[in-house]
Amino acid sequence: MEENIKKNTSDHLANERTFLAWIRTSIGIMAFGFVVMKFSLFVKQLSLIVGKPHVIQSKGYSSVIGILLVAVGAITTLLAFMRYKRTEKEITSSNYNNSPLLINLLTGFILLISVCLIFYLVKTS
Repeated sequence: MEENIKKNTSDHLANERTFLAWIRTSIGIMAFGFVVMKFSLFVKQLSLIVGKPHVIQSKGYSSVIGILLVAVGAITTLLAFMRYKRTEKEITSSNYNNSPLLINLLTGFILLISVCLIFYLVKTS
């Protein structure tokens, strides 16, 4: 088994780079969620400073969307680790099978959140 790992060193290093790319993606999703959540607070504070507290009357959905994005970032980290470990095992056993599940789920979710944000921005503008 140790010999097989040495033989596939470049594959294992590529697997690690892919894992780190997924980690960067999950951090980006969580940071975006944090920004979305805090943006409504910023707008409320700004309206109070300007002296127009009635500008923001509705509750809005930015906090819900922000929390959801942070949760998806955390789930992406977990799924990336599971994919990394599975790929590591498959490379070691010389039995690699591609699985686009994580990519498909994340793409669908980001598209859904984007559409929700577009509708929210159109509604509140």
